[in-house]
Amino acid sequence: MTAIPAGGLAHEGSREKRLVAMSSVVAAIGLTTMKLVVGLISGSLGILSEAAHSGLDLAAAAMTWFAVRVSDKPPDLKHTYGHGKIENISALFETLLLLATCVWIIYEAIQRLFFETVEIKASLWGFLVMGVSIVIDVTRSRALARVARKYNSQALEADALHFSTDVWSSSVVIVGLGLVRLADIVDLPWLVKADAVAALGVAGIVTYVSLHLGGRTISALLDAAPAGLREEIERAVHIPGVVDVRQARIRQSGPETFADLTLLVSPNTSVESAHDIASQAEARVQSLIPGADIVVHLEPSGHTLDSIVDTLRLMAARQGMGAHAIRLQDVRGRRSLALHLEVREDLSLEAAHAQATEFERAVRQNLPEIDDIVTHIEPAGDGSALRHAAPADEALVRQALESIRLQTGLDCDFHELEVRRVAGELSVSFHCMLRGENSILDAHEQSVRMERELRARLPEVGRVVIHVEPLGAEAP
Repeated sequence: MTAIPAGGLAHEGSREKRLVAMSSVVAAIGLTTMKLVVGLISGSLGILSEAAHSGLDLAAAAMTWFAVRVSDKPPDLKHTYGHGKIENISALFETLLLLATCVWIIYEAIQRLFFETVEIKASLWGFLVMGVSIVIDVTRSRALARVARKYNSQALEADALHFSTDVWSSSVVIVGLGLVRLADIVDLPWLVKADAVAALGVAGIVTYVSLHLGGRTISALLDAAPAGLREEIERAVHIPGVVDVRQARIRQSGPETFADLTLLVSPNTSVESAHDIASQAEARVQSLIPGADIVVHLEPSGHTLDSIVDTLRLMAARQGMGAHAIRLQDVRGRRSLALHLEVREDLSLEAAHAQATEFERAVRQNLPEIDDIVTHIEPAGDGSALRHAAPADEALVRQALESIRLQTGLDCDFHELEVRRVAGELSVSFHCMLRGENSILDAHEQSVRMERELRARLPEVGRVVIHVEPLGAEAP
């Protein structure tokens, strides 16, 4: 079998779209002529409104034919995204024409219902022309819808909607003519008004479809992404190696859809791996938007050894957890991660473990340079953070702290001591001033030792909070 070049397929699609659009123009000319002649002969406002409707369908079909011809032009230096927006403009033009028709139909119907009397002849020709109209409308609507779906053409889709609404409105007119005929048979003159009521029904149908089409057209012109599509794309491209999705933009230009993605990957990712990641991401988006023009841009996430701790904390926070005591170790060429995860204290062990497992899975997916992960789960304590406290005698605590300074040599100039009794335990907090040249690691070790010595002297001490600061620091 001989393969058809991509350019040949595009040319074939353009030709099919033009043919179906031109056939709609011919059909609209025939329908408008028939309805106008029979409407003038019978005096039926329903048929005349349908003639006006078909006349505007003729203008819309001509606009559609012009739009599909222009929209298929390839991009150029001035129109880098192509000419697809002309289809959206065509759809907006059709919407405005339909709404203008509705205003005229409603006005005439009200005049005939309440202010004027017009003789209507419900002849066989009226029923015949509306029946033929329905057959043609059904045929054209299906043909237009088929090609619109095949080539994602909004202009052809709008034209298909026009012809499909004609089916319903023509049916309403036939009902109105039938009631007028019945009025002559059973001698019920008020049934003559059914023709005007039928015209209002036509206007209601056309108004509803026009507003729906107009909303979609304006959204396309404003580059509004389809509801939920951006979130679907972000979920789809979270493949192994992608740390985060920085940006996902979608815009439509007629039948064409454009997607621009910026993905963050590990700075250690090789060029070959980066290419594979971009290809996989593009394939995932293509599965959601077949035929889309996709650009995938990769950027390093900045997850060096110095910043990976912040990344892990951010990943934990996104899942409603805290992370501390993070340790990274290189053991025989393997990078090992150990950390403490803080979860809600009201969780069951099973739920907490599932949350930790999900976090580990996300780390392995987004930070593939980490080989082994060990997590320690502990309650965050948020559920019991607010407690009732009572003042307590701080003399014992102050005496214990002075004893620690004298007996251990810990050089801590403590101040702002607060002691409270909470649920039978002593809650202690104070500031500890140390030499400013101490490293933060040394300062932390001294505060831990101070807490341990304090608990050894006062077993009733519960929570201890020590704020370390350099000598001479100003109070906050």
